[in-house]
Amino acid sequence: MKQKLNKHLFKKIVFTLFGILVSINSNAQKFDKFFPKKDLTTVGVYYYPEHWDPSQWDRDLKKIAEMGFEYTHFGEFAWAQLEPQEGVYDFKWLDKALAIAAKYNLKVIMCTSTATPPVWLVRKHPDVLVTYEDGTKADHGSRQHASFSSNYYRTYSMKMVEQLAKRYGNDKRIMGWQVDNEPNRFLDYGTDAQQRYRDWLKEKYKNIDALNKAWGNSFWSGIYSDFDQINIPLHKEWGMNLHSQLDHFRFADQETATFLDEQAIAIRKYATKDQWITSNYRSTYSESYVGMSKELDFDCYTRYMVYGGSLGIGPKGYRVGDYTSIGMANDFFRPTKGMYGCMELQPGQVNWGSINPQPLPGSIRMWLWHVFAGGSKFTCTYRFRAPLFGYEQFHYGIVGTDGVTPTPGGTEFSQFIKEIDTLRKKYDAKAALPDYYLKRKTGILFNGDNVMGIDLNKQTKEWNTMGHFLKYYKAAKSFGAPVDFVRDTTNFSNYPVLLVPAYQMIDQKMIDKLTLYAKNGGNLVMSCRSGIQNREGHLWEAKFYEPIWSLIGSKIESYDLLMPHSPGQIKFDNQEYEWTSWGDLLKPNKETETWGTYEGDFYSGTPAIISRKLGKGTVTYIGLDSKNGELEKQVLRKLYQQQNIPVENYPEGVMVEYRDGFGIAVNYSDKIYNMNLPNNAKVLIGSKAIKTADVLVWKY
Repeated sequence: MKQKLNKHLFKKIVFTLFGILVSINSNAQKFDKFFPKKDLTTVGVYYYPEHWDPSQWDRDLKKIAEMGFEYTHFGEFAWAQLEPQEGVYDFKWLDKALAIAAKYNLKVIMCTSTATPPVWLVRKHPDVLVTYEDGTKADHGSRQHASFSSNYYRTYSMKMVEQLAKRYGNDKRIMGWQVDNEPNRFLDYGTDAQQRYRDWLKEKYKNIDALNKAWGNSFWSGIYSDFDQINIPLHKEWGMNLHSQLDHFRFADQETATFLDEQAIAIRKYATKDQWITSNYRSTYSESYVGMSKELDFDCYTRYMVYGGSLGIGPKGYRVGDYTSIGMANDFFRPTKGMYGCMELQPGQVNWGSINPQPLPGSIRMWLWHVFAGGSKFTCTYRFRAPLFGYEQFHYGIVGTDGVTPTPGGTEFSQFIKEIDTLRKKYDAKAALPDYYLKRKTGILFNGDNVMGIDLNKQTKEWNTMGHFLKYYKAAKSFGAPVDFVRDTTNFSNYPVLLVPAYQMIDQKMIDKLTLYAKNGGNLVMSCRSGIQNREGHLWEAKFYEPIWSLIGSKIESYDLLMPHSPGQIKFDNQEYEWTSWGDLLKPNKETETWGTYEGDFYSGTPAIISRKLGKGTVTYIGLDSKNGELEKQVLRKLYQQQNIPVENYPEGVMVEYRDGFGIAVNYSDKIYNMNLPNNAKVLIGSKAIKTADVLVWKY
């Protein structure tokens, strides 16, 4: 019996592994069909034929091709031109633009125009407009003013999408589709949104008692007897039920995701298998709709680096931008579907920021290389011609306001395109990633529910959820680690190290999964605030954090939050580090090592950082959020070294990646960085002495 059982189990394992390999191979083949590996990447630019006199289209599209771009991007804000009257479509102008693009061997990304409904639609059906929390409504003249929760809007917009797909779904000039543009999470308070929210709650909870329990409605007399009594929560109202707010965010994210899916389904009725479908997100990590759409082939992000929002490194770092911005987007978007693209990359000075400085010369080229370094198959930029009118006047394009002269950013895009052409000639299909690079592969577990839940109830103004994630991300990248932001469903065994920052809401299933990961040889690192609540956002009816005690090898007796004027100290490896925002007070088991302790307070000497062996692996718990992330970095360094994981020591602002047989290093810092390369490395682009906003590419 035992022998038969083992054979049965063996067959099951073999078939499961076979299925996984087939699935992985199928995805790889799909992306290779869209974007052949030998091309490495492709670069395009937005063009709006409807903005310019048709007599200039030929000149403009010819110039796009001459500058090296391989595709362009049409139609994302052109609904009024495509359907000037209800049910009356005009594709003649778009046909002409497509024909000219094809004349110059430019492929086209075709966009749906759902971000900008025409005035006749919103005047006839004002209910499609978003209603804000204060009762005011959006109006025509902006964009993203029609709600994804409007039943009429969802239905009618699909008619336009289907007409586009009928016209161009079998058109070989179309390389792919972008649905909507920078889709939002709409917190709409309109009539349809209200009913759809109630229907969503009914589907989720089935009965009102279950909802009352999940929302803790016995608190403050919050009991409902019927779903029809429930209104969308007011997020600006003090004391509003946190659980209802979290559910509203979940609902709104799903509305966005399903709206994109409905468009993709409509397009696929007519599109060939050679046309891919995606959307472009602003990559706001506190919202969960990114990666939620099931019908998109892959996800894309938008990146603007210099707009007054980032000081960068050094006194002029604001001209270069935040070095983690593109890197984190690469590592966040790539794992959602296995591939990603950058649909909008800043071409130069912008108009909409708090302050709009000029980027440092070379920065745009460096950003392009950074997008490429993470594995992107394409990059696109908004836009070819600088706009002469509208909200985005003063926004640079690839050419200036005369429509002819390349801007500095346009010249840098052309330089990058030529350099990629050089790399294409050096491409080796057999090249593998370096072993030392793969040995430090690191996963960072991301769960949007946890981010939203924490941000609804931070407990201290000193806490910054994404800032906490960045401390771990920056540390891993300084080690030269390839990083994936992984999800709950990811197979963690692919990662020698798994970082789990502030995973506040947990269940036994996840605790078991993390335990098995460590027992099988993984190195698990959890941080403060992890496991203090269940999946409904309730504190456990137990001692603080008790369900994870057996995993981390310690009790957590309480936590502390400090005033900003009086930071606490942590002693780790004879060095002291400051903290204020969150500190878990630990009481480790005998077999668990204490790595760091609190100093200078009434609980001085209490463990703050612990580590233990678990099966073949390890579990490390960092029970606090430090002021600047240096503590987290040093704790991780100690762990990697103990586990004989080879790491680098790149300074802040230097990012290094490997792909397709090439190494790529970019420098966002304000100092020259001298790169140490193996003797057999061949420099292809740049110098080992990498200047600010410069790039080094080598073949390994």
